[in-house]
Amino acid sequence: MTDFAAIDFETANGERSSVCSVGVVVVRGGEVTDRVYRLIRPCPDYYNYWNTQVHGLTQADTEEAPSFPAVWADIAPRIAGLPLVAHNSPFDESCLRAVFRTYGMDYPDEYVFHCTCRASRRVFGRTLPNHQLHTVAARCGYDLTQHHHALADAEACAWIAREIL
Repeated sequence: MTDFAAIDFETANGERSSVCSVGVVVVRGGEVTDRVYRLIRPCPDYYNYWNTQVHGLTQADTEEAPSFPAVWADIAPRIAGLPLVAHNSPFDESCLRAVFRTYGMDYPDEYVFHCTCRASRRVFGRTLPNHQLHTVAARCGYDLTQHHHALADAEACAWIAREIL
């Protein structure tokens, strides 16, 4: 796979629609051509302690941020026609579907997800202690130092996808 968009969402709480940040890395011809990181005012707009513990974002970080439709209006043209890649893609795809539903937006049929976590299980099997993003990234030669920052995670996912998809 040489043309795709790696995507990662972070959520504010237990609701999949509560995306509070997104990272996207566009790869064309096997090379990174675009990177996008945006904070998003989540819906519902509250932060769970445990989510903040994971990614470090709080209400103060996103209180002035745009809502998802405004952010997606900038991202959608950048990823048009590209397959989407995520580590544990069922989570990221469910977030995208949930936030589209929350805002009454039509979900495009063109969004097809591929999962680097599943691919890692196929390619590396039991040679890895687990198939978490940081473990697979390290196995593929990528140093993920800012794990759970949406752009850093999307960059790691893009690296993995170029290596094993």
